[in-house]
Amino acid sequence: MKIGFIGAGKMAQAIISGLDKSKFSIQISGRDLSKTQQTAATLGVTAASDHTNLIADAELVILAVKPHVIPDILSAYTITQPIISIAAGLTLDNLAEMTSNTQPLIRVMPNINATIKKSTTGIVRNAYVSDETFKAALAIFESIGSVHEIAEKDFGTFTALAGSSPAYIYMFIDAMSRAGVLHGMPKDVSTQIVAETLAASAEMLLKSGENPWTLVDNVSSPGGTTISGVVSLEQHQFVATVIDAITATIDKNNAMTK
Repeated sequence: MKIGFIGAGKMAQAIISGLDKSKFSIQISGRDLSKTQQTAATLGVTAASDHTNLIADAELVILAVKPHVIPDILSAYTITQPIISIAAGLTLDNLAEMTSNTQPLIRVMPNINATIKKSTTGIVRNAYVSDETFKAALAIFESIGSVHEIAEKDFGTFTALAGSSPAYIYMFIDAMSRAGVLHGMPKDVSTQIVAETLAASAEMLLKSGENPWTLVDNVSSPGGTTISGVVSLEQHQFVATVIDAITATIDKNNAMTK
């Protein structure tokens, strides 16, 4: 399948890096042709000379530009092929207003872990996307991780839980690593230990099917070291602070859709 990416920023590069180039013919186009060519060479794909040529050749067009750029793209170019948007905050209705009333539209929210084929991706389509096209879209994003078909009303929440949360998780890892440094451990060693432990803990949660708090209880021995740390986190409103961060992310996403 011929896929055209309009935009070649970090997320587009992350998606393209994870795609099987033997299954997909990929072109990219950006604002600066020389930079686009350099990016294409690095990714092992083709640089289109401009958006017009990319659109003419693509079977599926992926809009991988900032949300505020999409209205300019859709007003300047006629795209009759199915469109996939990875822009946060733009709903299917928003996109339909910028295209035809019968334009096949798919809204997707991947995350940066697409680079290592571990993206957690949300996807939804409008009524004009055929089953065949949607199957192809699923194949694209399943090749870079897991895909969840969700109601569009939940996209803001999904964006916070999967799209933005890697940044918060990296902050958590760094905080724990700095605690290791505070108590005499080299930063690189501390970071590796924390990252490995976090990855294994997430795998344990997924494989066990247990409630997270059940696993917390399993680790917390009576009168032990772990429960002391858990109580300290609770005293400093750790859970409430995380919920507030997710809520702030959702609020920002919702504001972008108005």
